[in-house]
Amino acid sequence: MIKRIFIVLLLTFVILGGIFGFKFYQIQQAISQIKPPPPAVVAAATVKLEQWPSSLTAVGSFTPVAGVYVSNEVVGKIKVLHFHSGQTVKSGQLLVELDTDTDQAELAGLQAELQLAKARLQRSEKMIQKKYVSQADYDEHKAQLEQAAAAVHAKRTRIDKKMIRAPFAGELGIREVNLGQFLSEGTDIVSLQQLDPIHLDFSLPERHISQLAKNQVIIATIQSYPDQIFTGKIIALNPSVEQDTRSLKVRAILNNADKRLRPGMFAQVKIESGNALSVLTLPDTAISYNPYGNSVFLIEKNDNGLTVQSRQVVTGQSREGRVEIVSGLQVGDRVVSAGQVKLRNGIPVTLDAQPAPGEREAGQ
Repeated sequence: MIKRIFIVLLLTFVILGGIFGFKFYQIQQAISQIKPPPPAVVAAATVKLEQWPSSLTAVGSFTPVAGVYVSNEVVGKIKVLHFHSGQTVKSGQLLVELDTDTDQAELAGLQAELQLAKARLQRSEKMIQKKYVSQADYDEHKAQLEQAAAAVHAKRTRIDKKMIRAPFAGELGIREVNLGQFLSEGTDIVSLQQLDPIHLDFSLPERHISQLAKNQVIIATIQSYPDQIFTGKIIALNPSVEQDTRSLKVRAILNNADKRLRPGMFAQVKIESGNALSVLTLPDTAISYNPYGNSVFLIEKNDNGLTVQSRQVVTGQSREGRVEIVSGLQVGDRVVSAGQVKLRNGIPVTLDAQPAPGEREAGQ
């Protein structure tokens, strides 16, 4: 009985072993027939050393030489509006007149008190000579006159502050108050901007500080007038470099007699220095721009052929489809200029005989 059981178990193991062995053989044959994917086909570009004219580029913003919101210093109700939106005004021109009826009445009372104080002091001056009044009474009358004069001056100053005037010549914006409106202190009435000349503020990396100087000519272009060039000159360089961005703030001034340049407009700024710079360049299609830093896929040669490896780079200026490489690569390094989406570190690649599409167009 035991012998039969042993024989049955042995036969079972033999049959199962044969089945598993056959399946394993089939799997190995299938694996051996699977071919690895072909290397990715990519376009390549070589890092070149080029001579670029020493011009600096930046993006700037126009700001007024002087710009404020005209507002009131004292409370009051608008009695007369002496301007309209968009008007050109002169320095000191009356813009708004607040109601001063109560102040004028109070001023009349203060002036009467001033006249009474003057008469009282005049009588005291005559009487003190004859010893009819004491020195203390005379000093009191003199102080009362000075207090009355100060009160009149204060009231006239308050009335004058209700005559709101333009602090400088310029262009008014859109009126933000209405006739009869009660204004609390510091209410914005209208924007006033001096547009001619106009400032242009921009920033440049700290490595370009040696190429900047006061009175240096700048060229500005804006989207509103793409076919026109505006020229100006640098009038100020910030004494310190911004720690967060390691950049230097620069201010230029431009003539704006026709008022076409407006505060808040963006401008492309170019500064020519006249010298040539030796820079390493790549086509812009080779750069992968990411929030954590720019990178390229460097093509490396080994015993198995060509592979790619991601490499962080620091980029600089861009000109005519090529980008300055500040650090991360050397002259002669080959990088992928098209086909980066399908790549990862270490995978094999083959090179396309044609350059990247953007480079083909540039060549044509």
